[in-house]
Amino acid sequence: MGRESASLLGRLACASGPRDLRWGRNDPSVRRDRCLQGLSRLTPPTLGQWWYGNVTTGVDHRAVIEAVQEDAGLSKHFAFMTLMSAGIAILGLLLSSPAVVIGAMLISPLMGPIIGFGFALSTFDSNELKRTGWALVIGVVLAVLFCASIVLISPLQSVTAEIAARTRPNLFDLLVALFSGLAGTYAMIRGRHGAIVGVAIATALMPPLAVMGFGLATANWQVLSGSTLLFFTNLMTIAAAAAILARLYGFATGLSPNQTRLQATLIVAAMIALGIPLALSLRQIAWEALSSREASTVIASNFPKTARVNDLAVNYHADPIEVSATVLTPEYRRVEDRLRNQLARTMGQPVLLSLDQIRTEDGAQSASATNASALQRQATKVAEQLALVAGVPVGNIVVDRAAHFASVRAAPLPGASLDAYLQLEKRVAATMPGWRINLIPPLMPLPNVVVTDGEVDPKSLETQVWAAKRQGLPVSVTGGSNQQADEVTQWLTNAGVQAVKGPSRGGEIAIRWRLPEDRSRN
Repeated sequence: MGRESASLLGRLACASGPRDLRWGRNDPSVRRDRCLQGLSRLTPPTLGQWWYGNVTTGVDHRAVIEAVQEDAGLSKHFAFMTLMSAGIAILGLLLSSPAVVIGAMLISPLMGPIIGFGFALSTFDSNELKRTGWALVIGVVLAVLFCASIVLISPLQSVTAEIAARTRPNLFDLLVALFSGLAGTYAMIRGRHGAIVGVAIATALMPPLAVMGFGLATANWQVLSGSTLLFFTNLMTIAAAAAILARLYGFATGLSPNQTRLQATLIVAAMIALGIPLALSLRQIAWEALSSREASTVIASNFPKTARVNDLAVNYHADPIEVSATVLTPEYRRVEDRLRNQLARTMGQPVLLSLDQIRTEDGAQSASATNASALQRQATKVAEQLALVAGVPVGNIVVDRAAHFASVRAAPLPGASLDAYLQLEKRVAATMPGWRINLIPPLMPLPNVVVTDGEVDPKSLETQVWAAKRQGLPVSVTGGSNQQADEVTQWLTNAGVQAVKGPSRGGEIAIRWRLPEDRSRN
């Protein structure tokens, strides 16, 4: 009985000592260590006693808090690095360059305020909650508005693969953020700050903000909502992980039971609120992956065993669902209607089927079939890229695989000029050598001709010639001197454009469309 009484009195003595480890206050580690050492002589230590006596004693709480405070506040350095990281991120996303996006992650300063917010949450320090929260709000607003302004003046405003990858967060993203938050907080507590770089890459805090700016600038609410959910998933999960680990390492041991319960309730509620939509998104992604595998099996079952399904693509966002596939088969079969019904039953929704059959010899893929399959893949890639830059569905693309030709009429892009559409066409053509790309821009006024020292600059006619050929419309040349108008008209004619000379009234040389109603008056 005396041994148990001594143990109880010892624990009460340790508990009655100064236990408050909030920001910048006295560190009770020395007194607590002595208490725990005395207790260890009386009774075998519990798991909690062992943890606080052997693990947390090696932590310099004051130094950790000072380091966290230094990185968590709002400063000129924080604002500048946030803007630079956001600018690099949005350019990398628009160019669909993973290397550039990773560079933006490396210099992003957002991990500091988020971990600081988690530490403040663990200690219930209202002043630090306000300080770190304010830094996060300012950083988010700066990044989103800066990215939106870059997108508004950019000729590239289509959803790239890098942007689309950050619009469908799921439960796995929450788990990545949780593990990254634990790793980042552990590195901060144990003084291994170099690991923060890896954490920044794993959680990718800045790219979702850049995608939010893209969605805001282009009024694409699906992109905006998806990227917003991804960013706040990362933010809240990292902050919660930091708060949990900070408590385990002895920060804020002076919280009352009520404060601890409130803290745990807030963390659990935030995780549930984020987990439900992310779990539903993960379920949808899993269903799509399973449906694609089942669709391949269903298609293959309608052909001989030696047949093979190639280039299966399923568009789950279309209504009805669009399924396209190429089948290498030793014999042609009329199975489209039966396949359409089978796929509809498998997926539980109506299906629009596009099926290409390529005959092979004795079920083996011949050289011609191999070439045809490769050509089909090229055609699919060209159609996807053209649809991306033109802002239209893939079904709007006209592709002639035999002639290596693809054409599309682009949708109007806010703020895009004719030269922007020309550069988009060149970009697709550069990625698909051997293909002739025909991007038809919206009908808009042609730019004026550049005249330097009274001489017409032939290079300034490139956009006008390209637009006239794509539209298939004649043009008229007005303004300038007679000699200049004659020269421009001749240049256009030699380039294959139907051009006529209009009245020369001096001033700038203008090239105008000759629409049918204009030609009927002449």
